[in-house]
Order: sequence, then C-alpha cells, then structure tokens
Amino acid sequence: MTIPMPRQLRVFDHVEEQYRVWAIVRYLRSESTGDEIVFNLGVAFIGKRPPASYDTEPWKRYDVANTATETLPAPEDLTEHVPSKDRISETRHKIAVDLRVDLFDENGKVVQTEHTVSEDISANGASVFTTLNLDQGRFIRLTSEQYRVTLHAAIRSQHIGPDGITRIHVEFIDKEWPL
Repeated sequence: MTIPMPRQLRVFDHVEEQYRVWAIVRYLRSESTGDEIVFNLGVAFIGKRPPASYDTEPWKRYDVANTATETLPAPEDLTEHVPSKDRISETRHKIAVDLRVDLFDENGKVVQTEHTVSEDISANGASVFTTLNLDQGRFIRLTSEQYRVTLHAAIRSQHIGPDGITRIHVEFIDKEWPL
C-alpha cells in the first residue's frame, strides 16, 4: 500500500512523502453501487517488505502471527503461512450451479467470460469446471442468475479430473454462497 500516513504513526520512512507498507487483508466485503462494485477492506500492516516467500509464491495465504516483540520484526516474524489444507470442515454439496466466470485485467475490465457449472459448492467455496487458463491466486467474479448472486473468489488450486476436464477450486472472499 502507498498511503499518506501521518508521520507520527509511521514505524519507518518518516521523511518520505508517501508511506509504502505491506499489509495483509483481514476483512473484505463488496457492495454494488449501480454499475460499480466497491470493496470495503481492513488490513494489518506487516512492514516495509513482504515475507521472503512472496517472491517465489505470491499466491500463498498469510495470517497475522501471535508475536510480541520490542524491536521492529521481519515480515516473516509477523506472519504465518496458512496451508491450503486448513479448510474448514463444511459440507460440500454436489450441486451443478450454472455460473458465469469473469476474469479481469489489472484495470478491472472483464477480459474473459465463461459460462460453466460447479461440480460442488459450499458456503465458502466451490469446485468449478473451466476451459479458461486461470492461475492459482487469481481473483474472479462468479455470477449465478439462478440464485441471483454475484460474488468474488480467489483461485486456490486447480486440477484435471479423470474425465480430462479442468476444475478450479475457489474460495469466496467477499460473501458466503446462499445455501
């Protein structure tokens, strides 16, 4: 993040015009305002640099570690990796929900769209059939006309099933699926 943080609240770069700090998103919700979507989020500042593993695995999920320290800690000491196996044990429903998948460019414009179905779905995630080439860590928008819901998701993994069809496994990031 680059923000005009008051100097008395800064931990480093006290003389810089703008404060550049890395943060972990702790809270995210979306609101539709006509044709525009507004995201409200809360963050935890973690320092001047990202954790060392960010350079090689930018899709990794992090959480704030419970660490008390008197000196300025490294980002690795403030964060902990959240493994992909930390899934909340929740019921996955084998429901084929008609979905539209929208992929965005860096300016927020839709660059690809696909109409597909889910293989299974829960309140917080889904497995979705796709023909798109989607990287782990990418964000997408899912819309279901049937359920009258639009939500945003992060791609956590993908695999090719025994039937030869690619599936992406997504985590809903701004709201729960209305089961």
